[in-house]
Amino acid sequence: MESLLTQAKTELTEKILPYWMDKMTDFENGGFYGRITGENELIKEAPKAIILNTRILWTFSEAYNILQDEAYFATAQRAYDYLLKHFIDRKKGGVFWNLDYMGNPIDTKKQIYAQAFSIYALSAYYNATQEDEALYLAQELFGLIEKYSFDPIQNGYLEAFDKNWNLLEDLRLSDKDANEKKTMNTHLHILEAYTTLHQVWDDSNLKIKLENLIDLFLSKILNQDSMHFQLFFDEFWNLKSDTISFGHDIEGSWLLHEAAESLGNEKILKEVKQIALKMTDKNIAEGLDEDHGLFNELDGTGHLDTDKHWWPQTEAVVGYINAYQISKDKSYLNLATQTWEFISNKIIDQSNGEWHFRVNKAGKPYLEEDKAGPWKCPYHNGRACLEIIKRLG
Repeated sequence: MESLLTQAKTELTEKILPYWMDKMTDFENGGFYGRITGENELIKEAPKAIILNTRILWTFSEAYNILQDEAYFATAQRAYDYLLKHFIDRKKGGVFWNLDYMGNPIDTKKQIYAQAFSIYALSAYYNATQEDEALYLAQELFGLIEKYSFDPIQNGYLEAFDKNWNLLEDLRLSDKDANEKKTMNTHLHILEAYTTLHQVWDDSNLKIKLENLIDLFLSKILNQDSMHFQLFFDEFWNLKSDTISFGHDIEGSWLLHEAAESLGNEKILKEVKQIALKMTDKNIAEGLDEDHGLFNELDGTGHLDTDKHWWPQTEAVVGYINAYQISKDKSYLNLATQTWEFISNKIIDQSNGEWHFRVNKAGKPYLEEDKAGPWKCPYHNGRACLEIIKRLG
């Protein structure tokens, strides 16, 4: 535990956070650059994505909350100021999906995933600063999600809307996703956002919505026979995919537990603890390679994608520590340490900084993938380090 704690704190404070402060801050046009390639080339004119900006805002806000370093506060404030100035739609509400490098909107859709991440980041920033405007914006986004995205008939949340909050035909987060109206991924990050908002805002309606989300995961999204999340659904909750995402499973195991803890309902918490352990055990049995790296996914034909993306490794470490804390079974802690060793040996770019996006089964990185970009942010690896510090410190 002591070794893992030391390594995580060193990685966070001496490598991850300085990388984003030193290499990604855009002093010319404001905010942060949009992309660094896998070969470490800075693309100054790359678009600036809401997911990247809010994940930077969350990471540095939470780093300041835990470590109280003023440099982290300044970086969080920079991300917050840029969000307010450029991403917020002052006329229709919500946040835009993408800006050009100058800060002008180029994709004005209202992806609910992005609204949720904004709540997540603003809640952490409010916790760090007690800035009333940040909490107000988080509350406003909560209201917009509930007004436009929540399905009062079939339950759950619809995926994406245009600038004027009309449901889109193309609902996908990325071209890798199925074009379906309800997804595990968006629900998971609404859960994460509402949990964090609930920690700073004791609102009865928010509590009801958070409890409903936990119930949706247990009744609709989690297959309680296989202990895997189901990924894509139509609006009536008919299943539209058969792929297993090992990273989302282990991430969801501890996020569900965190959400249940925040509610303070002992009955729900007891049930979720048992489910978290079952999901973790299934993750270890089916998704963990001999080198203790976590595979990407398994499709319905039985084809195993043996690539190891950076983010499932981080979620595995946190998920295994969470299982250890629930059960006091030290084997989970040993697995967390072994997966961290895999990260150190194969995922962290020890020469150029930050982490490789993914490696193949042999541990060779794919250099065509971003080092920093819309989907490669300091959130997963930064959060894992912060969770280790909180849980083992």
